[in-house]
Amino acid sequence: MSGHSKWSTIKRKKGVADAKRGAIFTRLAREITIAAREGGGDPDSNFRLRLAWDKARAENMPKENIERAIKRGTGDDKDGTVFEEITLEGYGPHGSALMVSCVTDNRNRTVPDMRHAFTKAGGNMAEPGAVAWQFDRKSYFAYPASQLSFDKSFELGIEAGADDVVDGGDTIEIYAPVESFKTIADALHKVHVQPEEAGLRMIAKQEIELDVESTLKFMKMVEHIEELDDVQDVFHNVKVSDEALAALETA
Repeated sequence: MSGHSKWSTIKRKKGVADAKRGAIFTRLAREITIAAREGGGDPDSNFRLRLAWDKARAENMPKENIERAIKRGTGDDKDGTVFEEITLEGYGPHGSALMVSCVTDNRNRTVPDMRHAFTKAGGNMAEPGAVAWQFDRKSYFAYPASQLSFDKSFELGIEAGADDVVDGGDTIEIYAPVESFKTIADALHKVHVQPEEAGLRMIAKQEIELDVESTLKFMKMVEHIEELDDVQDVFHNVKVSDEALAALETA
């Protein structure tokens, strides 16, 4: 299993980000609102919304909260709040590079908060494009191997346009071009596969590997950024070794 997938599993087990954040419903509501704004309010025809809906229900988010977020996205609920998606770029310690995906109703609050988080960790914000060239935007899916074997996953993925299908033992990961997202999502849905993660991710073209101590410090920086209310995802170019993962799991 890749470092990203392993770290995501550890976070789910420990409840690291969401327990500290204390605002998971707010984050999920924003995700639902953006999905509904982009693709409409019907989860049967809007796969991004369906994923956000399923994620919200898995976290026991009340149905009325979900429906309110959808209406906000479609414009049926005119509460005056307008959300936008922004991606911020920066450098962390030891030459690490980060891309931070945010959903915010106030860019003038989000950017200074992010700049402070980078500076506190010994990094710095970067101008648009300064870091992005180090990443490729890809469709990403991860689900338990118990739902679909690697051989069948490989066949499904390649037929649907995937670039790579990774056998991680307990987890299957599919990487694909952005334009193949819906095709693969629909193919997985047809065979009753429920992804634990699905979306567009920034994948580092080349990873850097740090020693265990430096990796732990870097991941604490990532956790701190993830705790900011406006942050949806953090992508980076640090390869998290098995030794570092073991240390993170017991930290």
